[in-house]
Parts: sequence; C-alpha cells; structure tokens
Amino acid sequence: MKNRSLLGLFILLLATFLCFFVYPYFRPPELPDVSMSALGAETVRARVVEIIEEGEIDLGGVTQRYQIARVELLEGEYQGIVMEMDYGRRQILSSALYLEPGDPILVTIGSRPDGMLTVYFVDFIRTTPMLWLAAIFAVAILVISRWKGLRSLLSMAFSLMVIISFIIPRILSGDDPLLVSIVGSIALLGVTLYLTYGWNLKTHAAVISMILVLFITGGLAGLFVVFTRLTGAGDENALFLLQMLDARINLRGLLLGGMIIGALGVLDDLVTTQASAVFELHHANSTLGFRALFQSAMRIGQDHVAATVNTLVLAYAGASLPMLLMFTLGRGDYGYLVNFQIVAEEIVRTLVGSLGLISAVPLTTAIAILFALRADSLGKWRQFLGPEGGGEGHAHVH
Repeated sequence: MKNRSLLGLFILLLATFLCFFVYPYFRPPELPDVSMSALGAETVRARVVEIIEEGEIDLGGVTQRYQIARVELLEGEYQGIVMEMDYGRRQILSSALYLEPGDPILVTIGSRPDGMLTVYFVDFIRTTPMLWLAAIFAVAILVISRWKGLRSLLSMAFSLMVIISFIIPRILSGDDPLLVSIVGSIALLGVTLYLTYGWNLKTHAAVISMILVLFITGGLAGLFVVFTRLTGAGDENALFLLQMLDARINLRGLLLGGMIIGALGVLDDLVTTQASAVFELHHANSTLGFRALFQSAMRIGQDHVAATVNTLVLAYAGASLPMLLMFTLGRGDYGYLVNFQIVAEEIVRTLVGSLGLISAVPLTTAIAILFALRADSLGKWRQFLGPEGGGEGHAHVH
C-alpha cells in the first residue's frame, strides 16, 4: 500500500509539472521579424571547369599561391553561365587547399559599379563525403548494436529535431533560454532513453535521475553565472546574432541554456550506465540491502564519473583550442586571463557541467536501488511499469 501511494504521488506530481511547466512551451512560437537575410540565401552551387592561370602573389608580406578559374553556375538566375573567378589573389588563404577541375564549390554573385557581374569563392561543397561518413557511422552502429543501434539512430534524429524545431525557435521567440533548454532537454532525453533502452524500471530510474540532475545543473549554472557576473557576451557568434536581429536575445540565458545542452550527451551515458550497474549488482546478489548495494554501485560510479568529467573537460578544451593557443602565444599571465569573459565562460561551463554529472551518480544510484529493491512488491503496477531491464546491457551510443 505504501509503494502504491508513493507511486501515485509521483505520477500526480509529474502530471502537475507537465501541465504547468512543459505544456505551455509546446504551443507554436511566434518568431520575430529579422533584418538579416537567411544565411546562404544568396549563395549558389558551381563547378570548376578549368584552371586558366596560376602563380604567386604577395599579400601584406605573405606570399601565397593564387588561381584564376572558370566556373559554371549550376543553379539560380544565372544557371549554365561560365564565369571567371580568382582564388587567393585578394585574401590570405587559411589553408593550402586549391581548386581542381571538376570541384563542386559554393560561390556568391556580385555586381561591380559598372554593372558587370563577378563571382566570389565561398567554400567547397562537402555534402557527398559527409553523407558517406554518416552512412558508415549508421552501418557501424547497426552492425554492432543491431536493433538497439537502430533505436539509437532514431533517438539521435529525435534529439536534433527537438533542438532545431523546439529549443531554437523558442529562444528566438523571446522565451527564457534556460527554462526552454531544461524543458527541451527533459523531453529530448526522456524520449530517447525510452526509445533506446525500452519501457522498464531501469529506464524509469534513469529518466527520473536525469530530470533531477538537469534542475540541479540549471540551478548551479544560474547561481554561478550571476556570481561571476557573466553576461553571455563572450561568444562572438552570440554578439553577431544580437547585432543582426531586430529581436532582443537574452545572452545570459543563452549561455545558461548552452551549459544544460552541453552536458546532455554525457548525462545520457552516465545515468543509464549507473542504473544498469545497480540492477546488475542486484541480480548478482539479491540479498544486498540498500546500504550495501549503494556502496557497491558507488564504487563503479566513482570510476565512471572520474572518466566522464575528464571527457567533458577535454571536450570543452578541444572546442576552445584556438583560444588557448592565442593566449599561450601571447605569453600572458593566466591569473589575469581567466578573468576575461571569453575564458571565464568556458571555465564556468566546464565546472558547472561536471558538478551536475557528479551529482548524477549518487542520485541515480539511490533511485535505481529503490526501484530494484521494490520491484517485487509493486503488485499490479508492475505490469504498467514494465520489467526490470537490468539484463539488457548498456550501449554507449550518443
């Protein structure tokens, strides 16, 4: 009777949360009118027909190779027209990649003061190799994980859909980025966890733990962003967005939302692994009580969280590598450099995300133990909640 009362109370609280906090966010957002044209709207595809001139040129003391090529426009108003385009004669190239006949490229078409059309190189078209890479990735997942791999691919597609069609439009419509990110993350991970691991007690424990950890991480992020006086203006992309849009974007909220979403992939792995460990330990020795099971599972969790936090730090460091190189070359005092917002944002992002992940281990362990120990006493609720799911294994798929 006590178990049924607790479960009924939990379902009531969850329904209340969904009604008052989640449902309003699923109404169609009203996107603002923007003053900027769509990125890539004036860019067209083209093909390099031939290289008609090559040589070297000095640009501000930098000597580099340049090319003049004939390119055929493949779409747009001027489709089929062949034009001349220079590459590397007016700007310093950031790499040693050069044009070859047959290369598919992106170009923009401009008009000179005398009315003559000119074409400018934008970038190489990389669609085909990226599609091959995606296909190899999908086949590898299916070969290794089979049906669970297929569910993982569907989960990944759903995650991208939530971010692109829910989180981003809501932020652009003026909603609080932190709340939108938390609500979207709950929907994202909740659905993907059930889709990947099935409807069972293990997944229930992981989902409940994930929701609690997201709120803990959001609270820590909000506290320390205010405490360290971060404004979210350390990201040049955010500043560009703010300057080009007529609508006001909450940069601080955008920073907080980014911290939440940044920890999602690792959080998925951590909560499911820890829940699986608890159920496996319970199956191996069903005589273990809460205390003994908690201590055994925490020994596993300690190793996992240490590796996971290191993974998170390396991921953020890798994303910030150009900035770290710049500061190293500048031979500046790191005691002063950490106070600059561009650096402080990454430090706070890393530490807050790590604290959230650390809290996930004891929370998931305790919740999974409660499910494992009370699985046999759930009565008719057992049919609704599904099997334990502890023997299904765990796939590290992100």
